[in-house]
Amino acid sequence: MTLTLVLVLALLVGVSLGLLGGGGSILTVPLLVYVAGMDAKEAIATSLFVVGVTSAVGMINHARGGRVRWRTGALFGAAGMAGAYTGGLIGGSIPDVVLLVAFAAMMIVTAAAMLRGRRDADPGKAHRQIPVGRVLLDGAAVGLATGLVGAGGGFLVVPALALLGGLPMPVAVGTSLLVIAMKSAAGFAGYLSTVRIDWSLTLAVTGFAIAGSLAGARLAGRVPADVLSRLFAWFVLAMGTFVLVQQAPAGTRLPILAAVVSLGAGAGVCYGFVARCPLRRAVHGT
Repeated sequence: MTLTLVLVLALLVGVSLGLLGGGGSILTVPLLVYVAGMDAKEAIATSLFVVGVTSAVGMINHARGGRVRWRTGALFGAAGMAGAYTGGLIGGSIPDVVLLVAFAAMMIVTAAAMLRGRRDADPGKAHRQIPVGRVLLDGAAVGLATGLVGAGGGFLVVPALALLGGLPMPVAVGTSLLVIAMKSAAGFAGYLSTVRIDWSLTLAVTGFAIAGSLAGARLAGRVPADVLSRLFAWFVLAMGTFVLVQQAPAGTRLPILAAVVSLGAGAGVCYGFVARCPLRRAVHGT
């Protein structure tokens, strides 16, 4: 039953990648930790393999459609690989609780970025020279986060490619899959020296995730992207909060959960009913 649940959820991970161009690691790590029963390091390493292979397969259709900019993706991906490999090496010596807290923080940052929304590139900048230094710096920083905690993929890469590389959003999504595949491979290589991989489960999860990504790609044009992205962001925010609460000392979990629920309720009331709520400006940039 546990294996069946893991594989069904892996299918949904793939659907999120196909629909949104991201979200794979954000869902895969909690799935492997809390459903499959892996420790944090093994879950992060396994998620890097699953998401890397799934992204590489998903990139094929984008490449056929001319939605992959190879030079920009190679620059960002190469810097990301260096950062991800370093993060994977460092992550192998960090306590599990620290990794999971860092992962939860990344989930919350990702959810906030999704709620704010993706900004498309200025068409006037689309054909200007790429700021190579900035691309390399941002690529290394995102890669380090990915290698360390197994997250920070598409939802950080896509806006960076759109804004720094001047890419239209569909091209940024396609190119991001190349970047994610490259830095996931490097991060996985960094973890291999300290983590033992259950290859039978890893390959099964990867297969189901690939199947889900292909299904998600077919559904992408039929589902309102903005609505789906916001619903997913709230889910990621809830999951990040759950992981944080799980890592707190046993006696403090209930008070922390009560405080988070109260804060969330207050934020919801402010956003929904207060015209000048700061959350509105933060989310919509106005």
